[in-house]
Amino acid sequence: MSAPIAEALLRYAGLGVAPYHTPGHKGGRGVHPLLRRLLTDEGLRADVSLSAELDDFHAPTGCIRAAEELAARAYGADEAYFMVNGTTGAVHTMLMAAAAPGDTILVPRNAHRSIVGAMILTGVRPVWLAPEIDTRLGIAMGVSYTTVERAVREHPEARAALLIHPTYYGVTSELSAIAAHLHAHGMLLLTDSAHGAHFAFAEELPPSAMAAGADLSAESTHKMLGSLTQTSMLLARGGRVPPARIRAASGVLQTTSPNEIFLAALDLAREQMEQEGAEHLGALIRRADDLRQRINDIPGLWAFGAEHMGAPGMEALDRTKLTVQVMGLGMTGFAAEEELRRQGIACELADARNVLFLLSYADGAQETERLYAALHTMAETCAPLCTSRGAGEAALCALPPLPETALTPREAYFARTEHVSVTHAVGRTAAETIVFYPPGIPVLAPGDVIDAATIRCLQTMRAIGARVVGAADASLDTVTVITKG
Repeated sequence: MSAPIAEALLRYAGLGVAPYHTPGHKGGRGVHPLLRRLLTDEGLRADVSLSAELDDFHAPTGCIRAAEELAARAYGADEAYFMVNGTTGAVHTMLMAAAAPGDTILVPRNAHRSIVGAMILTGVRPVWLAPEIDTRLGIAMGVSYTTVERAVREHPEARAALLIHPTYYGVTSELSAIAAHLHAHGMLLLTDSAHGAHFAFAEELPPSAMAAGADLSAESTHKMLGSLTQTSMLLARGGRVPPARIRAASGVLQTTSPNEIFLAALDLAREQMEQEGAEHLGALIRRADDLRQRINDIPGLWAFGAEHMGAPGMEALDRTKLTVQVMGLGMTGFAAEEELRRQGIACELADARNVLFLLSYADGAQETERLYAALHTMAETCAPLCTSRGAGEAALCALPPLPETALTPREAYFARTEHVSVTHAVGRTAAETIVFYPPGIPVLAPGDVIDAATIRCLQTMRAIGARVVGAADASLDTVTVITKG
């Protein structure tokens, strides 16, 4: 079988078995008409409960096990575990399987908020690592080998490093060298590879986390491949984390009622990449490189490419990610995002200085040409007319320095809290995660000692239009802190 779950599911849906079990819509017989339009009759028949023919998600021996084995082979892993509650669930499972309460974990400060959530669940103690900052772009890159080496020397008790591969902007660290160094010191390498699930299928892309030596890697199969939103994989290699422990952690954190269509989507996305990935991704990368060059000919815009790599924490670039700096137009990235949306273009994210576009195997010449035309029109029409609100502040905005850590994220999460004015928050210990989303990088995490630089960053980002997530008070007039005494 080339797609075991998908094939088993279609066979079962066609058996005509009378469903005296969940789900309540009974093969689509009772669904709302609009839901029928969204999912189709065949799709609704495939939304079935667990059965012997469709295997057991938490102890697979049939079609799910066969599909996971095919995925492991495709990714160069020893084991693959399907995830149906997003890469957030994969990250949580990864950390619960690899660490115990009280363990020290090396974590970059530009980690996704899901990693903060995983630390709350597991009770690990983070040692924050400073990513490299590209001052021209105003964004965090990867963590350098030198930074990891120093952290290992200063924290020999650390159980693992949990690194990002690649960053949201497609930049990778010196991961192979980091993996070898960690393993030489008895530590694990865990990776959040939410944006790297396509790396295994094209030689033109950076090495995958598995190829670079990661022990566990959370891969968001829906972001750059053809699976459905909310589906991901957790890959394992090297045997340093026992498979039984990974499966047990998955059983604690994932639903006991998995959506079989989600599982089939994972199965089919892998099969599609094995059959067509190298060809489609190769063609996409050539189109992306050409588009990048054309954008750089537009006055006021700059899209960095592989030539910008080579510094510490910036080993390689996923060239399917297209970051366009708009400061030369006198705009913030947030203003550019709004203008492009008026032209029918939806970008992946905006930050203070840039807009980011994800190009996937599904984007052809027509899609890249439409994007180029919209950027060209924006440069022609917007640059002469205005200086965007906050453009000056955006030029100065960057992540604040690494904070002092007073409590673990778990200790802070369960502590008694109060709300205080932002003007009185300096020196207090944070009890909430505040991020600007996307990209979902915490500016403030539970357990941080709040300093003046963090307050300035929060206020500046809010003033120039960034979307606040996680804060109890989205206006950021107040913040949630640990109660004194």
